[in-house]
Amino acid sequence: MLAQRAFHQSLRRAVAPGAAAKFAPASSALMQSRPVATNTMSEPEGRKILEKQRLNRPVAPHLAIYRPQITWLGSGLNRITGVALSGGLYLYVAAYVAAPLTGWHLESQSVAAAVAAWPVLAKLLVKSTIAFPFAYHSFNGLRHLMWDFGMGFKNKQVIQTGWAVVGLSVASAVGLACYGTF
Repeated sequence: MLAQRAFHQSLRRAVAPGAAAKFAPASSALMQSRPVATNTMSEPEGRKILEKQRLNRPVAPHLAIYRPQITWLGSGLNRITGVALSGGLYLYVAAYVAAPLTGWHLESQSVAAAVAAWPVLAKLLVKSTIAFPFAYHSFNGLRHLMWDFGMGFKNKQVIQTGWAVVGLSVASAVGLACYGTF
């Protein structure tokens, strides 16, 4: 507020430079002012004051307060799957680049032969662990593209498309995990 008042007063003075003396007493008489007192204190004393003030602040709502909804579950899962996919890709690329130095065999033929030797349950678990984030992130990306075009913003549509993305993702993950396994 003080900065705003000072700004307005400077504008008044800038508008009428010859009348600055005329406006200064009138505006300062009408303006309310409060003296500012400052105290010098040590760092620990300042921290103690801040800690006491923080105890009186309201606590922001936490996720545990609200009933889970498909909108924020979907948003969080979209971020998690994006990080998992990009992080997994970075790790694989780093391992692939380091493979000649370490003696690892990460060529397509070697990886396919190693996975073919696994038991069926292990193949299904690993493939579905990779397939679900890929499917969910892809379908939710299409949902976001639909929103970018201004479609599907009604609450009922948002809930329906959210559950549709989950259903399609699970079905696609199962299909991708089973493909070539049996």
